[in-house]
Amino acid sequence: EIIGGKEVKPHSRPFMALIKGRQGNICGGALIKENWVLTAAHCKGKVILGAHSLEKREKERQSLRIKKCIPCPFYNASAKENDIMLLQLRRRAKLNKAVQPIPLPTSDYDPRPGTVCTVAGWGTTTNRPYTFPTALMEVNITVMRREICNNKNHYNGRPDITENMICAGAKNGKKDSCNGDSGGPLRCNNVMRGITSFGKQGRCGEADSPGVYARLTKRHLEWIRKTIGG
Repeated sequence: EIIGGKEVKPHSRPFMALIKGRQGNICGGALIKENWVLTAAHCKGKVILGAHSLEKREKERQSLRIKKCIPCPFYNASAKENDIMLLQLRRRAKLNKAVQPIPLPTSDYDPRPGTVCTVAGWGTTTNRPYTFPTALMEVNITVMRREICNNKNHYNGRPDITENMICAGAKNGKKDSCNGDSGGPLRCNNVMRGITSFGKQGRCGEADSPGVYARLTKRHLEWIRKTIGG
């Protein structure tokens, strides 16, 4: 997924879900309850928990079918806003060292510009031609002011970077999420604050194309809690 990152210690991110679509497309996600995964609204597929390698067969893996996809009711595909979806699994995951839910944040704190956050995934480590990693990768990225993210050197209002989004990358580029990372959690100070959403097509890791993450706002968190119960 990840540009400029490194491989994590196997199974050290036990909340990470690998979502595999029919066309071989992949996304990330976060296990938030034994039978619920949080991902991006544009991601679909079966859920694999306890994965590390993309290639090896791992005894820790649990493959789970989806009972229901529930996109966020305020998702706007053209504005790429509120790009959040809940996946209800057909059965509960077995929790163990390799499979553990990540707590939902207790507040909707908006990470300040300059905050260093991490994002993980199995997405491509290069722009085209894509090179997929052999295992789960992670990178540290820095939150950027929305005004900068929206200016003519960055997204220039296409789309508009709103309060429902977090923009993060590196000053010179070189650190980013990319195709296949969508849906994975953005963690700041070890708290999940967002979900990998989009970048500029073919420009992962470029200075003019920081990654954009759907922010977990109060409204989103209320919807999530209500939907998953408890």
